[in-house]
Amino acid sequence: MAKVTSALVLLALTVVGQALTPATYFTQADKERLLNVFSAAFGDDIEMMHYSILGYKLLGQTLPDAKKACESVKYAADTDNVHSLFYATSAANNIKAGKATDCTFPAGAKEALLSSAITEDASTETIFHAVASLSNLGLKVDAKKVMTAVDAALKADDSPLSHSYAFYAVSYLTGDLKKYHDLIEDIIAQADDVDDKYLQYEGGLYTSAIVVDSAYALAASAKSAPTLSEDKVTKFANYFLSRKHVQSAKNAAAILSVVKTLTTNKFHIPIAVTLASQVSVSDKSPVVQVRVSDLLGGSLGKLSVTAETARHTGDDAVVLSKKAFSESKTDSSLYEIDFMKVKPARGFYQISLLVTPSKADARLLGTSAPEVVVKVTTQVVIENVEIGIADKEQGASPRTTKLQHPQKAATALEADSHQRVLMRFALKDKSQDALMLAHQTFIRLTHKDTGREITFVAEADAALQYKFDLDVGAKAKEFGQLSGRYNLDLIVGDAVVQNPFAWNLADVVLSFPDAPASTDDSGSRYQARPEIKHMFRDPEQRPPTSVSNLFTLLLIVPILILLVLWMRIGVNVSNFPMSVSALGFHIGLAAIFGLYYCYWTHLTMFTTLRYLGIVGIPTFLFGNRLLSSIAAKRK
Repeated sequence: MAKVTSALVLLALTVVGQALTPATYFTQADKERLLNVFSAAFGDDIEMMHYSILGYKLLGQTLPDAKKACESVKYAADTDNVHSLFYATSAANNIKAGKATDCTFPAGAKEALLSSAITEDASTETIFHAVASLSNLGLKVDAKKVMTAVDAALKADDSPLSHSYAFYAVSYLTGDLKKYHDLIEDIIAQADDVDDKYLQYEGGLYTSAIVVDSAYALAASAKSAPTLSEDKVTKFANYFLSRKHVQSAKNAAAILSVVKTLTTNKFHIPIAVTLASQVSVSDKSPVVQVRVSDLLGGSLGKLSVTAETARHTGDDAVVLSKKAFSESKTDSSLYEIDFMKVKPARGFYQISLLVTPSKADARLLGTSAPEVVVKVTTQVVIENVEIGIADKEQGASPRTTKLQHPQKAATALEADSHQRVLMRFALKDKSQDALMLAHQTFIRLTHKDTGREITFVAEADAALQYKFDLDVGAKAKEFGQLSGRYNLDLIVGDAVVQNPFAWNLADVVLSFPDAPASTDDSGSRYQARPEIKHMFRDPEQRPPTSVSNLFTLLLIVPILILLVLWMRIGVNVSNFPMSVSALGFHIGLAAIFGLYYCYWTHLTMFTTLRYLGIVGIPTFLFGNRLLSSIAAKRK
């Protein structure tokens, strides 16, 4: 079991630490699923129309009915609203870009509306929508006015989302954009690093996507690469790819837009290296095939792919070094190698790759040390199988029967509570012709009449020989004292075994002492049990009534003395505040003393606490108000 845990941990670490290079991309199935998202979202809402039409454009698909879509956009647009105009004009331009129909949105008198929206009081989103709308309509944009408005808006809101809209807005401008370009590094630094593999913003997918997308849009206008390190670009790419199963049109359009940017920009293009063949490698299927593409699955041109090393994750043994992959004859983005030529032992292997373009391209990121994981499988052979019965207290050799897989013992074995059922066997790796251990080696006994099962683990010794020793008497309770005929099965399985099996070796008749006819208590097991009621302890015996009365009188004597002294010296009640709070507090206080008396005479603790909660709350409120009023009078 230790080897099992070790292998699984190493595999997990391999998957997490795969040199950051994306290990997936947008497949054709992903694109078709997103197309269904865009199609379902198209309705009467102008914003959803914008995202749906943008999605069709990003996927390179033609709208089913472009003319009708254009009419719907014009009908749904609120021409007196800047945001609605942005969605409408963008949608119209995207329909025109598809060349399915000429969807021209009339500019009319909207230039004044859009220009007036670019003010120092406006948000960066409003400024961006106004600038983009002016550009969509072919109208002039006042660069100085836009910069002044953007500067004021960023002072009011300096969040990453606000900066992304600012980046988008100034990307429509020409001239010196350096001061905005310099902001990219600060905003990227605010992203959260997750598991040292992903970068994202607190706002989620949409915020993360448009921050990166707008940064590259601004960089393209400024004609200067955005200040992003290779690992940050790759971590953003990993995050976007991990969220490719989005279901909303807005997020789907945002993620497609940024991924498209990361495949077409002039500065950084992260590559995706994925395992295109099956994870399992064997003599029958020896080829390891990898796909090297951009994030949308597109070809990167002529490449050279080399396996730098292939290490066994168990013992770190290197079985392959500096071996070139050959290009697939059917797909230029696929590269393959015959991994079984080096005759690797069974287990998991981490293959570290080197990707080199035929023409040097500094834009490509993740070309050094991307990794894929494969497992080499083998067939297992079971040998030296013996099964028998032995007496617990006698030294005589056990009576054993040798079996060959998949044969079953001709006669049933019989054992009672004074005997043991023994079994021995060994597992051999067929390809390596050596003994091996399997992760799963179970002995299962199934009662033929009731179908009840009990499973044990077969353990291996230092010589890799498996042994099973069942003390029938000691395990009687686990069997539920259920005597009878059992099927004895051997189950062998492993992640790297091609031929796992469950072998019915023999029938075993077990006899337990005082075995009942049936031990099936499944019916009574779930029946309702008697109700458990809390029992209060009997109260201690009270003293005689005369004694209690005497002590009661003794307790009252100080009160009587107090009253007598008050009568002699006089009582001044002029300062007693005649108010609801004063009366309520003193009445409540008297009620609490009365409750104490009742608790002493006949009430239980729980009943007293319940009444105390009812009386105590108003007493507290009245008392608080009374003391506050007294303090106020003194001031």
